[in-house]
Amino acid sequence: MRFYLSLETLMINGLRTVKYPVADLDRAKAWFTEVFGCAPYFDQPFYVGFSVGGFELGLVPDGTPGTAGSVVYWGVDDIDAEVARIVALGASEHEPIQEVGEGIKVAELKDPFGNVLGLILNPLFDRAAVR
Repeated sequence: MRFYLSLETLMINGLRTVKYPVADLDRAKAWFTEVFGCAPYFDQPFYVGFSVGGFELGLVPDGTPGTAGSVVYWGVDDIDAEVARIVALGASEHEPIQEVGEGIKVAELKDPFGNVLGLILNPLFDRAAVR
């Protein structure tokens, strides 16, 4: 049996929120404020939420940071400059900048809390398709 769905019936929309576990919520909040250049819009002892380009980065004070899980890639316009800037803020290189085809470049940084922060320069990304 095959199922065919039209775009109107899809229930999954685009990326909305990425959660990173952190051991020191105040320190992580300050660091990510510096990295993303904005203050959190939601700030509670159990969750801190940043609005970044229409998507959300959530910091949670429980759980174990690490590099073994999913990697979320945040879009950038100049990957070399952003890698340098974020490393200067205390991140370390996890995977160097790589071109993966079609002009797309990715890099993975390890934040000061042990999570992987992915960056992507994707000239094929269509901002108009975000919903």
